[in-house]
Amino acid sequence: MVMAAGAKADRQSIMITVAKGFGLSLYAADLGDAKQMALGDKGTLFVGSYKTGVIHALVDSNADGRVDKRYIVAKDLHYPEAIAFHDGDLYVAESSRIIRYVDVENRLRRPNRGKEVYNRLPGKTNKSHRAMRFGPDGRLYVAIGAPCNVCEAPAPFGSIIAIDVNTGSSQQVATGLRNVTGFDWAPDDNKLWFADIGRDWMGDRLPPDEINRVDTVGSHYGFPYIHATDVEEPAYEKPKGLKVTPPVFELPAHVAPMGLQFYRGKQFPAKYHEQMFVAENGSWNRSSKIGYQVTMLTLAGDEIVDRQTVVSFLDGEFPVARPYALLSAPDGAIYISDDFKGNVYRLFYKDNGVNESEPSEQQDPNQ
Repeated sequence: MVMAAGAKADRQSIMITVAKGFGLSLYAADLGDAKQMALGDKGTLFVGSYKTGVIHALVDSNADGRVDKRYIVAKDLHYPEAIAFHDGDLYVAESSRIIRYVDVENRLRRPNRGKEVYNRLPGKTNKSHRAMRFGPDGRLYVAIGAPCNVCEAPAPFGSIIAIDVNTGSSQQVATGLRNVTGFDWAPDDNKLWFADIGRDWMGDRLPPDEINRVDTVGSHYGFPYIHATDVEEPAYEKPKGLKVTPPVFELPAHVAPMGLQFYRGKQFPAKYHEQMFVAENGSWNRSSKIGYQVTMLTLAGDEIVDRQTVVSFLDGEFPVARPYALLSAPDGAIYISDDFKGNVYRLFYKDNGVNESEPSEQQDPNQ
């Protein structure tokens, strides 16, 4: 059940807060540890996983905003959280390779076996998360997290690389990263932006999580020597002569910005167009909870000038969901994956005649 904007639920209900004018519905449930998403040309939503090793395909055949057909494209894979769709094919990153499922939307009932297209990823570890997206230049960009809380890890750990899937050649785009699972290109100039999650065990307020931009290919962003703008790492000394690129914007420590997406749809009001949406997965290494929300970062040129909450999944100290990835839907809504309950939510705009500054509450759509 989804409550009308502004309505009051029973005091025992678990509440989700959304910005005024927005609604949130449950698109699909029971997906295990739902991680990153990819959208097919025909509207099929693919959802990766981490521990379960399954790739789901979700189809809303009657366009009512809720899945009515679901398929398993692959199972028994090794940590297939990072997925991407391009020219009819689905690409999946496993522990040390990338595989491709050809013509996947036309073979959902009987998908082909994945074919290896790249085999030079470093072996997977518990802390090295991955993310993948095809860039404006047609190359497959892969973020490869560090395999630790803080360490000097060998390349390509802690970097973003760009791969030509036809030739197998690769280029290091950014390095000195800790944990990047959300990145996207700005609609106006195609510059690459990414969110990086700071290290743990430095206290409630340190170090800030980061929003970064690639202005120069190959730039170093500080890890493990410098966290955020100027937080020095006590365990490692920065090498002499190393030029570190500071973040464009600092988020509060431990909000864990997992997903990042520029809004390219038209369904939301104009102030949301081409702005950056961030999925904050939420804190665990903190005395009180923070994050567990989707925020919008407003840009003015190359600067971020405002941050506001669009959806909060935190009811007091109780997390209703942990948003992981964001993806624009064909109708201009935004899909939000939840790796806490294994759901995908759909954020939509429904009211053009209200004061957008006032939040509203909804009951958890699972209830």
